[in-house]
Amino acid sequence: MTLEQKVRRVEELFGQLEKETAQFQQKSGLGCVSGCGKCCNYPQIEASPLEFLPWAFHLFLQGEAETTLDTLNGNQNPTCFLFEPLSVVDQGHCGTYQYRGLICRLFGFAATRDKYGSLRLATCKIIREGQAEQYRTVSEAITKGLYVPVFTDYYMQLNQIDYQMGTKMLPVNKALKVALEEVLQYYTYRPLPDADKWCL
Repeated sequence: MTLEQKVRRVEELFGQLEKETAQFQQKSGLGCVSGCGKCCNYPQIEASPLEFLPWAFHLFLQGEAETTLDTLNGNQNPTCFLFEPLSVVDQGHCGTYQYRGLICRLFGFAATRDKYGSLRLATCKIIREGQAEQYRTVSEAITKGLYVPVFTDYYMQLNQIDYQMGTKMLPVNKALKVALEEVLQYYTYRPLPDADKWCL
């Protein structure tokens, strides 16, 4: 599979997830606090390079992959490189929301399975406590069959695109670097992609 095909397949997976999380949000009534950014500001976020391959590829098309990699290599801050803070109290937003990773798309609006196989909504303390009644109602509805995207299901689908890149869980900034390096190395001795085929 070519790198461009991998990018397309990751983007298709993200598109599928966008529809599912939108439906879940509509049915659950749960939502992030506007301008929060607390989960993005958590320094221990881990991700796979594959989930950031579309981001790296589009930077490459724009001629910004090498300079971004240089900046990342000089960055000592463990907080996600893509997070753009608006204040010192965890407020901010993703600087490249369209190309955010799978972990960013799932957290808050997807579930994990406990040791008994039961689904548990994986969301933040702010939603659990600030929307407590709604959170309890939704958690109960999930046990009764309300559909919610599941972390493992989506990561398994991601892994089928490229097992090596999809299963390698790294600190988020390292995952970003590896994604950029993958794209830059891939095109070292190959013809450049046709940028007209891609929406920039």
